[in-house]
Amino acid sequence: MGITQFFARKLMNYQSEKSLAFKMRKKRAERIKMLIVECYRKHGNVNIIDIGGSVLYWNIIPTSFLMENKVRISIVNLPSDMPFPEDDHIFSFQAGDGCNLVNIEDDSFHIAHSNSVIEHVGDDSRRIMFAHEFRRVARSYYLQTPNFWFPIEPHFAAPFFHWLPEQLRIKLISNFDLGYYNKAKNYQEAKEVVDSCNLLSMGELSTLFPKAVIHKEKIALFTKSLVLIEHKAA
Repeated sequence: MGITQFFARKLMNYQSEKSLAFKMRKKRAERIKMLIVECYRKHGNVNIIDIGGSVLYWNIIPTSFLMENKVRISIVNLPSDMPFPEDDHIFSFQAGDGCNLVNIEDDSFHIAHSNSVIEHVGDDSRRIMFAHEFRRVARSYYLQTPNFWFPIEPHFAAPFFHWLPEQLRIKLISNFDLGYYNKAKNYQEAKEVVDSCNLLSMGELSTLFPKAVIHKEKIALFTKSLVLIEHKAA
């Protein structure tokens, strides 16, 4: 195991309560809980669409809290991620592309939620489509994504990796295990891995979500992640 993979599995392990990533995610949960409580008080129930999410992620919030606030969460993932788990009293699952939620009407949900997804959807045009659909399908939203200007790239767990020229990043992943990724088998695989992670800056997010309030999650003097929240006017 390389040093960046050790770093990723120890400090970025969301299933370990001792990891930095888990502790930061728990803090984020408080913002989500506030949205849920506000929505429950207004509507008597809470319908959430979680684009690109998972049941495991929602362990950050006690099941008892979700049930008390009558929360239902619809998790949308690409068809390639099938088969999905069976629906239960909180979660339901459907196939879909977050950049084209063609079967979902405007404001169908109380809250749209996305955690570390927008940086994986593709190029600029795909990110614009994702932002449009994300804002369209719910009355409020919560979106979290890593900050481009944090010096450690979270997926590859390597300092300055995302600031390097693309060809150098491709060469590095072609020759080393980095973070969550094993050494690529060939150039095409390396390029696909590099292209799959495109971190955004606060300026880019402000353009995509012009009405959102942006909260900065900091480590020391550096902003590690950005959380965007918006409540649409009634």
